[in-house]
Amino acid sequence: MKLSKFKFDLPEELIAKYPERYRDESRLMVLHKKDGKIEHKLFKDIIDYFDEDDMFVLNDTKVFPARLYGNKEKTGARIEVFLLRELKPGGLLWDVLVDPARKIRIGNKLYFESDDGDDLVAEVIDNTTSRGRTLRFLYDGEYEDFREKLRKIGKMPIPKYLGRDSEDSDIERYQTIYSKKEGAVAAPTAGLHFSRQLLKRLEIKGIALEHVTLHVGLGTFRPVEVEDVTKHKMDSEEIHISEQTADAVTQAIKKKRKICAVGTTVMRSMESSVSTEGTLKPFDGWANTYIYPPYEFSIADALVTNFHLPGSTLLMMASAFGGHDHMMNAYKVAIKEKYRFFSYGDAMLII
Repeated sequence: MKLSKFKFDLPEELIAKYPERYRDESRLMVLHKKDGKIEHKLFKDIIDYFDEDDMFVLNDTKVFPARLYGNKEKTGARIEVFLLRELKPGGLLWDVLVDPARKIRIGNKLYFESDDGDDLVAEVIDNTTSRGRTLRFLYDGEYEDFREKLRKIGKMPIPKYLGRDSEDSDIERYQTIYSKKEGAVAAPTAGLHFSRQLLKRLEIKGIALEHVTLHVGLGTFRPVEVEDVTKHKMDSEEIHISEQTADAVTQAIKKKRKICAVGTTVMRSMESSVSTEGTLKPFDGWANTYIYPPYEFSIADALVTNFHLPGSTLLMMASAFGGHDHMMNAYKVAIKEKYRFFSYGDAMLII
């Protein structure tokens, strides 16, 4: 597979800068992977494609305010810091991206203003990549107080391609309603379409809801820069699959019930922990599973996903599941029908 096979021209006006007013009233394209048939629905109609005892698997990760704006000591230069991951639980060391990277050196101190006047200070102690750094936050108080201060200083890490700063509304909308375990620096966007009312309707119909956790990192969105897509390397992300979820999914497989992965993060999580019998195993660790056509999926037989960036690993996974030709045709239809693209855009159900 060549990268050029996943490229397409997208009119800029189809990039959704804001979400729909109501989560479950985004548009839903239904793509039938066997024959490529396409239907046009609203997201709340998704319930019509599933029966009692079918299952949705959701990613309950929670996005934290990972984008900070600070000033460099002495010069006062404005620096953007994007928190990637805490290097050890309960510690003050973080891997971060900095912009502009050329202005930051080991030993520099950065100052982040707080509304209460109690600035947070960090020191650059290492270089991790050309843009990346390791910061040590200089904080003497309790760890929970430190995390609370980060939440107050930080902004929701909405994607740069939205072309706007984070707003108060993003605190709620760039988060699934079932988010629980903090750790993601980007939202699992397929789940943004689920409203409380829709989840209730699914439960009333007898459709099971199970959860895995994949803390979405920037590696999910790292651009593929090689024409031979097999040469691309995925960054590892933290995944947790409980014994309860693994057992429930395995029982659904044995009963031949339909299992729907809500998002590429859920699909990647489950494909990272498959037993030799083709069932789901508990998992607690890091994985860098990279899925592109051709690929034989083991667990889910339905996928909810958004409309993705050209040439992205997310589009490659969706193509592997729905069929490359069917998927690229669906994207042509989506552009013609003016579907909204990317994180705050519309959704696709592949069945």
